[in-house]
Amino acid sequence: MDDFLRVRDLRKGYGEGGARIEVLEGIDIDIGAGELCALLGPSGSGKSTFLNLVGGLEQPDGGTIEVGGTSLTELSGRGLDEYRRDSLGFVFQFYNLVEDLTIRENIEVCAYLAGDPLDVDDLLCSLGLWEQRDKFPAQVSGGQQQRCSIGRALVKKPRLLLCDEPTGALDYETSKEILALIERVCRDHGCTTIIVTHNNAIGQMATRRLRLREGALVENEVNANPVPASELEW
Repeated sequence: MDDFLRVRDLRKGYGEGGARIEVLEGIDIDIGAGELCALLGPSGSGKSTFLNLVGGLEQPDGGTIEVGGTSLTELSGRGLDEYRRDSLGFVFQFYNLVEDLTIRENIEVCAYLAGDPLDVDDLLCSLGLWEQRDKFPAQVSGGQQQRCSIGRALVKKPRLLLCDEPTGALDYETSKEILALIERVCRDHGCTTIIVTHNNAIGQMATRRLRLREGALVENEVNANPVPASELEW
């Protein structure tokens, strides 16, 4: 499997002088195209910072990030904007939907940005949102809002899907439904996927498990026998 994401000596800290905190300290990771990865670790271990750096939302203090042959650390301004628009899908814990747009319109907003988007009606059906398409976010459940968030990320046909605690605000059964959807998205669309989570059980569904502890990578393990999301228990 060809490497799609290559990270070398990645470093990031916040603050100045004696108040400075090093959040990531020399991270090296290779992830193959189409892999479903779980990035595990307790709060404060650097998971979300890593995701923000790979997503081009923050700049590292040192090291390199290469996504699909493009060096993010050599991009700035318009180049990063184009990377986020053309190659990246981001799913957040708290959905970040536009409250005065319908479910359909929330997905269409991102479709307008893409050169060759997925068909919105087909996507609504595959996400189980057809009946909710004309409702506003406040009129649907948390799980349906997260499905819309996934649809918004997916409609652009991203090569890289980043999910930051996508089930953190959901109950157990809805969490498993969302994880099964992410699993299917990764398989059917071939997008490299990273799920950031503090839930160790989610690591069982991944083809690769990564673990951060106090800014260091302490686990990088290929999982030859992933457990289907529907069978996870915690």
